[in-house]
Amino acid sequence: MTAPPALTACHTADLAAADLAAVRALLDAAFPDDFDDDDFEHGLGGWHALVHDGDRLVAHGSVVRRQFLLAGRPLPVGYVENVAVAATHRRRGLGGLVMAELERVVAAGHGVGFLGASDDGAALYAVRGWPVWRGPLSVLTPAGVRRTPDEDGGVRVFDPAGTLDLDADLVCEWRAGDVW
Repeated sequence: MTAPPALTACHTADLAAADLAAVRALLDAAFPDDFDDDDFEHGLGGWHALVHDGDRLVAHGSVVRRQFLLAGRPLPVGYVENVAVAATHRRRGLGGLVMAELERVVAAGHGVGFLGASDDGAALYAVRGWPVWRGPLSVLTPAGVRRTPDEDGGVRVFDPAGTLDLDADLVCEWRAGDVW
């Protein structure tokens, strides 16, 4: 009888080069047409939830600190990045296992969380209680605030205290690659 997949959690600084390579390989396989170096970098520098089946990494997600503006006021957030489950291990609850750990980190360390959901991931986040952000989304670029209407409906929020106005203007900071 094999042991069930095991979750571990750690900071990026505690991941060995081989661990990072395994994360990158998992993400490349999960998003074959839409994942690049910028996307990978977005998930570094924070907390990782990793699920191994034996020696093989089969699920991953991370949460990093970001700074947003909510209705013009600063809002530090935990931003969930790089959530993926190996194709051979989907529909077994591993995405939920990863998200439970990331939600714990967000609630304890950041207060609120956000993520940009893929079409495939949207159902997982909806069932876990991450509603869609309804307000206008923008990015603070070096040239000023610029609307990102293509992202409307794709950003989700985790607000355990229930204090955020989901219809307010939300602005993220500029970064290379996908800003949301």
